[in-house]
Amino acid sequence: MVRIIGFLVGIGFAFVLALSLFTTVVGAIREPAPETAEHAFHLKPKELDLPSNGVAGKFDNQQVQRGFQVYKEVCAACHSLKLVAFRDLQGIGYNEAEVKAIAGQWAIETPAPNPETGEMATRKNMASDKFPSPFANDIAARAANNNAIPPDLSLMAKARHDGGAYIYSLLTGYSNQPADLLKRFPDAKTPEGLHFNRYFATLNLAMAPPITADDQVTYVDGTRATKDQMAKDVAAFLVWTAEPKLQSRHSAGWAVIGFLLIFCFLTYGAYQSVWRGVKH
Repeated sequence: MVRIIGFLVGIGFAFVLALSLFTTVVGAIREPAPETAEHAFHLKPKELDLPSNGVAGKFDNQQVQRGFQVYKEVCAACHSLKLVAFRDLQGIGYNEAEVKAIAGQWAIETPAPNPETGEMATRKNMASDKFPSPFANDIAARAANNNAIPPDLSLMAKARHDGGAYIYSLLTGYSNQPADLLKRFPDAKTPEGLHFNRYFATLNLAMAPPITADDQVTYVDGTRATKDQMAKDVAAFLVWTAEPKLQSRHSAGWAVIGFLLIFCFLTYGAYQSVWRGVKH
């Protein structure tokens, strides 16, 4: 009897669940959700061809160094790299002396207690230090950025779909609101203090355009620093910060594939040798 009751209860539960799903689907078909400005005007990221793309991709150290320069001169005043240490820069071609110089000359110093008084102070950065945050705390970050906390960029290329392409598209996607948008959605006007960008999910974000003009930085290698070039380079740099071991992973993957292919041939040869007499 208990089994029968349990079976009937299960059947009833499944029926109610199926009925709820059916009514939800029918309701969505008959009365679809109204179109929103975000759905109508949001764009997918533009394609970005980086040397690190694909299963055999490798970082172009010269490009990544240019991207680091853009981060240093344009982005570092607001955005942190909490998961990246100065010494990690050796992975993109800087030598030990250059890393020490970069760390020591970094505009923001590392918080540390004064050894004499015990009060909180700062000290020069060392190569082993992580990149220091530009703000002492979230309150200071909000106060300086229209009540918005600038996100840490260490893993931004992994946190967003399409990674580097998303970053590149966002940096080059600022514009005025299209007249067609305001005509179709009068209530979707960009609020005061926000900025319109069709590559951002809500179309409006607190960050002002960080890259505003050509030659905003002067590249050490002589490359022309157009707005498009700077956006590509900093996107490449942030792909590296999110995947610093990408090249070694690719190399290990190809080595494993080669080993498996050789192993398969050896296994097949052993199989043929062991069973040759039995087959014939």
